[in-house]
Amino acid sequence: MIDRRLVQNFDWLLLFLSLTVIVVGLLTLYSAVDSGGREYSGAFQRQLYWLALGIVVMVVAFALDYRWLERFAYPMYLLGLLLLLAVLLFGKTVSGSRRWLDLGMLAFQPSEIMKPLLVIALARFFCRRERSKAYRLRELALPAVIVMLPVLLIAMQPDLGTAMLLLIISASLVLFVGVHRNSLLLLGTCALGSLPLFWFLLKDYQRQRILTLLDPGRDPLGAGYHIIQSKIAVGSGQLLGKGFLHGTQSQLQFIPEHHTDFVFSVLAEEWGFVGSLLLLGLFLCLLLRALDVARRSRDHFGALLAFGIAATIFWHVVVNIAMVLGLLPVVGIPLPLVSYGGSSVLVTMGSIGLLLNVGMRKFLFQK
Repeated sequence: MIDRRLVQNFDWLLLFLSLTVIVVGLLTLYSAVDSGGREYSGAFQRQLYWLALGIVVMVVAFALDYRWLERFAYPMYLLGLLLLLAVLLFGKTVSGSRRWLDLGMLAFQPSEIMKPLLVIALARFFCRRERSKAYRLRELALPAVIVMLPVLLIAMQPDLGTAMLLLIISASLVLFVGVHRNSLLLLGTCALGSLPLFWFLLKDYQRQRILTLLDPGRDPLGAGYHIIQSKIAVGSGQLLGKGFLHGTQSQLQFIPEHHTDFVFSVLAEEWGFVGSLLLLGLFLCLLLRALDVARRSRDHFGALLAFGIAATIFWHVVVNIAMVLGLLPVVGIPLPLVSYGGSSVLVTMGSIGLLLNVGMRKFLFQK
């Protein structure tokens, strides 16, 4: 029998916000692939299938007690590492990157699955070492190893954008638990000092993306094409947009990857500044709700898990939109619940399920 308190503590507002973002995403995706011809044939229907499967994943994620994740955090993390190794050995290569595992009827990106698994592993580590003092550098050696193993494997695919995103999400979680000021200063100094070395380790096309960010006009038909067309689409939307299915930049196929990484350009062109602001407002409300789940959680693991999920969604939104607006290099980060892509949809909906899970089980710790 279902405990009545689970229903009483269910976060209906969080679910409503998530479903509203999904509906906005479906409308935008429909417009993006509407005039794409054979190249995008079936993309909208496949996204519907992924969303249907995502609902199943979300239900499982909130139905099982999240404390089970704490117990099996490290085995799940090791499974994620094995999947990343399998990608390097047997993965499917697309556009020069080996990011996909092809299982015949199903292909997925283990790097997407690694994001929540890394959050769970770090939450497990820090919750068992709950303390009143901030962490010093030597005490962060083990979590640094936990973070760097998947980061290096993903960077070898190569997928530098996802690797950097894992670093940023992990850094957010570490700052949340607290780092001693001197250790923080030392880390910042080391990070700044390693930038020249980082530059020489980049591949040529990655350097081109950074140089193009600084000056998109240096190669308008090559590396700068994505950013230039995206900025034209966003700017042409003006205040209220051109209307649903009437975005010329997207309908005439000027925006590359307009159903995945650059889907926000389609929305901004057709719904304008007001529509873009509404979507950002939805994400803001969703993130505030996620942080409220972390704040109200009665156990440390639940709070860390909820905060890590909120940080993951936040950085996805920030990096994707900054990329679309030409404020960051093109790094292939999807917009959660809006961009086309099965792996991203399943992982994000599973993460929303975990937030609902933590929120509705807080009464288990009430005295």
